[in-house]
Amino acid sequence: MRLILLGPPGSGKGTQAQRLVQQYGIVQLSTGDMLRAAVAAQTPIGLKAKDIMAAGGLVPDEVVVGIIADRIEQPDAANGFILDGFPRTVPQAEALDALLKQKQMKLDAVIELRVNEGVLLERVERRAAETRARGEAVRADDTPEVLTKRLASYRDQTAPLIHYYSDHRMLATVDGMMPIEQVTEEIGRILAAVGKTGGNRAAKKASPAKRSAKAPGKTGPAKSAKKAAKKAPKATAPAKKAVKKSAKTARKAVKTTPKKASKASKKAARPAAKATRGTRKTSAKAAKKRAAR
Repeated sequence: MRLILLGPPGSGKGTQAQRLVQQYGIVQLSTGDMLRAAVAAQTPIGLKAKDIMAAGGLVPDEVVVGIIADRIEQPDAANGFILDGFPRTVPQAEALDALLKQKQMKLDAVIELRVNEGVLLERVERRAAETRARGEAVRADDTPEVLTKRLASYRDQTAPLIHYYSDHRMLATVDGMMPIEQVTEEIGRILAAVGKTGGNRAAKKASPAKRSAKAPGKTGPAKSAKKAAKKAPKATAPAKKAVKKSAKTARKAVKTTPKKASKASKKAARPAAKATRGTRKTSAKAAKKRAAR
Protein backbone atom coordinates (compact mmCIF):
# COMPACT_ATOMS: atom_id res chain seq x y z
CA MET A 1 0.00 0.00 0.00
CA ARG A 2 1.61 3.30 -1.13
CA LEU A 3 -0.12 6.45 0.05
CA ILE A 4 0.12 10.21 0.28
CA LEU A 5 -1.82 12.11 2.95
CA LEU A 6 -2.59 15.74 2.14
CA GLY A 7 -3.88 18.36 4.52
CA PRO A 8 -2.87 21.60 6.24
CA PRO A 9 -1.06 21.72 9.59
CA GLY A 10 -3.37 20.52 12.36
CA SER A 11 -5.53 18.37 10.06
CA GLY A 12 -4.54 15.15 11.84
CA LYS A 13 -2.27 13.64 9.19
CA GLY A 14 0.25 12.44 11.77
CA THR A 15 -2.38 10.62 13.85
CA GLN A 16 -3.93 8.89 10.84
CA ALA A 17 -0.52 7.99 9.39
CA GLN A 18 0.45 6.17 12.58
CA ARG A 19 -2.81 4.21 12.53
CA LEU A 20 -2.23 3.19 8.91
CA VAL A 21 1.32 2.12 9.74
CA GLN A 22 0.00 -0.24 12.41
CA GLN A 23 -2.90 -1.53 10.34
CA TYR A 24 -1.07 -2.24 7.07
CA GLY A 25 2.47 -2.88 8.28
CA ILE A 26 3.88 -0.07 6.15
CA VAL A 27 6.37 2.67 7.01
CA GLN A 28 5.88 6.41 7.36
CA LEU A 29 8.55 8.25 5.39
CA SER A 30 9.22 11.75 6.66
CA THR A 31 11.35 13.94 4.39
CA GLY A 32 13.14 15.47 7.37
CA ASP A 33 13.88 12.09 8.94
CA MET A 34 15.13 10.69 5.63
CA LEU A 35 17.44 13.66 5.10
CA ARG A 36 18.92 13.33 8.58
CA ALA A 37 19.35 9.57 8.18
CA ALA A 38 21.06 9.98 4.79
CA VAL A 39 23.43 12.59 6.24
CA ALA A 40 24.22 10.37 9.25
CA ALA A 41 24.85 7.37 6.99
CA GLN A 42 27.12 9.54 4.81
CA THR A 43 25.60 8.24 1.59
CA PRO A 44 26.65 10.13 -1.58
CA ILE A 45 23.26 11.85 -1.78
CA GLY A 46 23.32 12.47 2.00
CA LEU A 47 26.72 14.18 1.81
CA LYS A 48 25.42 16.38 -1.00
CA ALA A 49 22.42 17.36 1.11
CA LYS A 50 24.69 18.03 4.09
CA ASP A 51 26.80 20.51 2.14
CA ILE A 52 23.70 22.35 0.91
CA MET A 53 22.14 22.56 4.38
CA ALA A 54 25.46 23.66 5.91
CA ALA A 55 25.53 26.54 3.46
CA GLY A 56 22.03 27.53 4.57
CA GLY A 57 20.37 26.57 1.28
CA LEU A 58 17.20 24.63 0.56
CA VAL A 59 17.72 21.03 -0.52
CA PRO A 60 16.70 20.86 -4.20
CA ASP A 61 13.99 18.50 -5.40
CA GLU A 62 16.39 16.18 -7.24
CA VAL A 63 18.33 15.56 -4.01
CA VAL A 64 15.16 14.82 -2.03
CA VAL A 65 13.91 12.51 -4.79
CA GLY A 66 17.27 10.73 -4.74
CA ILE A 67 16.98 10.16 -0.99
CA ILE A 68 13.42 8.84 -1.41
CA ALA A 69 14.61 6.55 -4.22
CA ASP A 70 17.17 4.99 -1.87
CA ARG A 71 14.74 4.78 1.05
CA ILE A 72 11.85 3.00 -0.67
CA GLU A 73 14.15 0.18 -1.73
CA GLN A 74 14.94 -0.76 1.86
CA PRO A 75 13.36 -3.99 3.21
CA ASP A 76 11.00 -2.30 5.68
CA ALA A 77 9.32 -0.45 2.79
CA ALA A 78 8.56 -3.64 0.87
CA ASN A 79 4.91 -3.67 2.02
CA GLY A 80 4.44 0.00 1.15
CA PHE A 81 4.81 3.45 2.64
CA ILE A 82 3.14 6.73 3.51
CA LEU A 83 4.96 9.83 2.30
CA ASP A 84 5.04 12.56 4.94
CA GLY A 85 6.13 16.06 3.86
CA PHE A 86 6.65 15.10 0.23
CA PRO A 87 5.54 16.09 -2.31
CA ARG A 88 4.92 19.69 -1.28
CA THR A 89 4.66 21.17 -4.77
CA VAL A 90 3.43 20.09 -8.20
CA PRO A 91 6.99 19.82 -9.62
CA GLN A 92 7.83 17.49 -6.72
CA ALA A 93 4.74 15.42 -7.50
CA GLU A 94 5.82 15.14 -11.14
CA ALA A 95 9.32 14.09 -10.04
CA LEU A 96 7.80 11.47 -7.74
CA ASP A 97 5.65 10.12 -10.59
CA ALA A 98 8.76 9.75 -12.76
CA LEU A 99 10.62 7.98 -9.95
CA LEU A 100 7.82 5.49 -9.27
CA LYS A 101 7.40 4.79 -12.98
CA GLN A 102 11.11 4.11 -13.27
CA LYS A 103 10.87 1.62 -10.39
CA GLN A 104 7.65 0.11 -11.81
CA MET A 105 5.68 1.21 -8.76
CA LYS A 106 2.48 3.20 -8.39
CA LEU A 107 0.61 5.13 -5.75
CA ASP A 108 -2.53 3.40 -4.50
CA ALA A 109 -4.25 6.53 -3.21
CA VAL A 110 -3.85 10.19 -2.32
CA ILE A 111 -6.11 11.11 0.59
CA GLU A 112 -6.89 14.71 1.46
CA LEU A 113 -7.97 15.56 5.00
CA ARG A 114 -10.12 18.65 4.48
CA VAL A 115 -10.51 20.93 7.49
CA ASN A 116 -11.87 24.35 8.43
CA GLU A 117 -8.88 26.68 8.92
CA GLY A 118 -10.90 29.01 11.14
CA VAL A 119 -11.66 26.15 13.52
CA LEU A 120 -7.97 25.14 13.57
CA LEU A 121 -6.98 28.67 14.61
CA GLU A 122 -9.62 28.69 17.35
CA ARG A 123 -8.25 25.39 18.68
CA VAL A 124 -4.69 26.75 18.81
CA GLU A 125 -5.84 29.92 20.57
CA ARG A 126 -7.81 27.91 23.13
CA ARG A 127 -4.89 25.51 23.68
CA ALA A 128 -2.46 28.42 24.16
CA ALA A 129 -4.82 30.10 26.63
CA GLU A 130 -5.22 26.87 28.64
CA THR A 131 -1.43 26.40 28.70
CA ARG A 132 -0.89 29.92 30.04
CA ALA A 133 -3.64 29.43 32.62
CA ARG A 134 -1.73 26.42 33.97
CA GLY A 135 1.37 28.60 34.26
CA GLU A 136 3.20 26.72 31.54
CA ALA A 137 5.13 28.12 28.59
CA VAL A 138 3.45 27.97 25.17
CA ARG A 139 5.44 26.16 22.52
CA ALA A 140 6.92 28.56 19.98
CA ASP A 141 5.52 26.54 17.07
CA ASP A 142 2.02 26.19 18.60
CA THR A 143 0.68 29.74 18.43
CA PRO A 144 -2.00 31.32 16.22
CA GLU A 145 0.65 33.50 14.55
CA VAL A 146 2.83 30.55 13.53
CA LEU A 147 -0.17 28.49 12.39
CA THR A 148 -1.41 31.41 10.25
CA LYS A 149 1.93 31.51 8.42
CA ARG A 150 2.00 27.73 7.97
CA LEU A 151 -1.55 27.70 6.60
CA ALA A 152 -0.66 30.44 4.12
CA SER A 153 2.38 28.45 2.98
CA TYR A 154 0.22 25.33 2.57
CA ARG A 155 -2.32 27.19 0.43
CA ASP A 156 0.37 28.66 -1.82
CA GLN A 157 2.60 25.60 -2.29
CA THR A 158 0.79 22.38 -1.42
CA ALA A 159 -2.92 23.01 -2.07
CA PRO A 160 -2.36 22.87 -5.88
CA LEU A 161 -1.55 19.18 -5.39
CA ILE A 162 -5.25 18.62 -4.70
CA HIS A 163 -6.06 19.65 -8.27
CA TYR A 164 -3.05 17.76 -9.64
CA TYR A 165 -4.05 14.42 -8.13
CA SER A 166 -7.72 15.06 -8.80
CA ASP A 167 -6.92 15.46 -12.49
CA HIS A 168 -5.05 12.14 -12.31
CA ARG A 169 -8.14 10.53 -10.70
CA MET A 170 -6.24 9.50 -7.60
CA LEU A 171 -7.62 11.91 -5.01
CA ALA A 172 -10.07 10.96 -2.26
CA THR A 173 -11.28 13.57 0.24
CA VAL A 174 -12.19 12.93 3.87
CA ASP A 175 -13.80 15.40 6.28
CA GLY A 176 -10.96 15.93 8.73
CA MET A 177 -13.29 17.73 11.16
CA MET A 178 -14.97 14.43 12.09
CA PRO A 179 -13.90 12.61 15.27
CA ILE A 180 -10.59 10.77 14.89
CA GLU A 181 -12.23 7.32 14.88
CA GLN A 182 -14.63 8.30 12.11
CA VAL A 183 -11.80 9.71 10.00
CA THR A 184 -9.93 6.41 10.43
CA GLU A 185 -13.02 4.42 9.38
CA GLU A 186 -13.57 6.58 6.30
CA ILE A 187 -9.95 6.19 5.21
CA GLY A 188 -10.35 2.43 5.69
CA ARG A 189 -13.41 2.38 3.43
CA ILE A 190 -11.53 4.31 0.74
CA LEU A 191 -8.59 1.93 0.80
CA ALA A 192 -10.92 -1.09 0.73
CA ALA A 193 -12.64 0.37 -2.34
CA VAL A 194 -9.25 0.92 -4.00
CA GLY A 195 -8.43 -2.76 -3.47
CA LYS A 196 -11.77 -3.90 -4.90
CA THR A 197 -11.40 -1.66 -7.95
CA GLY A 198 -8.06 -3.25 -8.74
CA GLY A 199 -9.62 -6.73 -8.49
CA ASN A 200 -12.54 -5.78 -10.74
CA ARG A 201 -10.16 -4.50 -13.40
CA ALA A 202 -8.35 -7.82 -13.40
CA ALA A 203 -11.65 -9.68 -13.66
CA LYS A 204 -12.78 -7.55 -16.59
CA LYS A 205 -9.52 -8.21 -18.41
CA ALA A 206 -9.94 -11.96 -17.92
CA SER A 207 -13.62 -12.18 -18.89
CA PRO A 208 -13.30 -11.83 -22.73
CA ALA A 209 -10.94 -14.81 -22.82
CA LYS A 210 -13.44 -16.88 -20.86
CA ARG A 211 -16.26 -15.92 -23.17
CA SER A 212 -14.26 -16.71 -26.31
CA ALA A 213 -13.20 -20.06 -24.87
CA LYS A 214 -16.81 -21.09 -24.17
CA ALA A 215 -18.44 -19.64 -27.27
CA PRO A 216 -17.80 -22.47 -29.79
CA GLY A 217 -19.42 -25.08 -27.54
CA LYS A 218 -22.59 -23.04 -26.98
CA THR A 219 -23.32 -21.69 -30.43
CA GLY A 220 -22.43 -22.30 -34.06
CA PRO A 221 -22.14 -25.66 -35.84
CA ALA A 222 -22.62 -27.93 -32.85
CA LYS A 223 -25.94 -26.28 -32.04
CA SER A 224 -27.12 -26.44 -35.67
CA ALA A 225 -26.16 -30.09 -35.99
CA LYS A 226 -28.02 -30.89 -32.78
CA LYS A 227 -31.18 -29.25 -34.10
CA ALA A 228 -30.84 -31.11 -37.38
CA ALA A 229 -30.41 -34.40 -35.53
CA LYS A 230 -33.59 -33.81 -33.54
CA LYS A 231 -35.60 -33.18 -36.69
CA ALA A 232 -34.50 -36.36 -38.41
CA PRO A 233 -34.45 -39.22 -35.87
CA LYS A 234 -37.17 -41.21 -37.70
CA ALA A 235 -35.81 -40.66 -41.18
CA THR A 236 -34.93 -43.40 -43.63
CA ALA A 237 -31.43 -44.89 -43.93
CA PRO A 238 -30.20 -42.28 -46.43
CA ALA A 239 -31.45 -39.54 -44.14
CA LYS A 240 -29.70 -41.05 -41.10
CA LYS A 241 -26.49 -41.25 -43.09
CA ALA A 242 -26.82 -37.58 -43.97
CA VAL A 243 -27.36 -36.65 -40.34
CA LYS A 244 -24.20 -38.50 -39.28
CA LYS A 245 -22.25 -36.74 -42.00
CA SER A 246 -23.69 -33.43 -40.84
CA ALA A 247 -22.59 -34.03 -37.22
CA LYS A 248 -19.09 -35.01 -38.34
CA THR A 249 -18.82 -31.84 -40.40
CA ALA A 250 -20.02 -29.82 -37.41
CA ARG A 251 -17.36 -31.25 -35.12
CA LYS A 252 -14.65 -30.28 -37.58
CA ALA A 253 -16.13 -26.81 -37.85
CA VAL A 254 -15.72 -26.21 -34.08
CA LYS A 255 -11.97 -26.15 -34.57
CA THR A 256 -12.17 -23.35 -37.14
CA THR A 257 -12.49 -19.60 -36.55
CA PRO A 258 -15.93 -18.19 -35.59
CA LYS A 259 -16.54 -16.88 -39.13
CA LYS A 260 -15.63 -20.17 -40.76
CA ALA A 261 -17.57 -22.05 -38.08
CA SER A 262 -20.71 -20.10 -38.99
CA LYS A 263 -20.34 -21.02 -42.67
CA ALA A 264 -19.63 -24.61 -41.76
CA SER A 265 -22.70 -24.62 -39.55
CA LYS A 266 -24.96 -23.63 -42.42
CA LYS A 267 -23.28 -26.10 -44.75
CA ALA A 268 -23.44 -28.87 -42.15
CA ALA A 269 -27.15 -28.36 -41.59
CA ARG A 270 -28.04 -28.60 -45.30
CA PRO A 271 -27.76 -32.44 -45.72
CA ALA A 272 -29.88 -33.10 -42.66
CA ALA A 273 -32.48 -30.55 -43.75
CA LYS A 274 -32.51 -32.01 -47.26
CA ALA A 275 -32.88 -35.52 -45.85
CA THR A 276 -35.73 -34.36 -43.63
CA ARG A 277 -37.55 -32.81 -46.61
CA GLY A 278 -37.03 -36.06 -48.55
CA THR A 279 -38.43 -38.07 -45.70
CA ARG A 280 -41.48 -35.83 -45.52
CA LYS A 281 -42.11 -36.22 -49.28
CA THR A 282 -41.75 -40.01 -49.03
CA SER A 283 -44.17 -40.08 -46.09
CA ALA A 284 -46.67 -37.95 -48.02
CA LYS A 285 -46.54 -40.25 -51.07
CA ALA A 286 -47.02 -43.31 -48.87
CA ALA A 287 -50.01 -41.67 -47.23
CA LYS A 288 -51.62 -40.96 -50.62
CA LYS A 289 -51.15 -44.57 -51.74
CA ARG A 290 -52.78 -45.87 -48.52
CA ALA A 291 -55.68 -43.49 -49.06
CA ALA A 292 -56.12 -44.63 -52.69
CA ARG A 293 -56.44 -48.25 -51.53
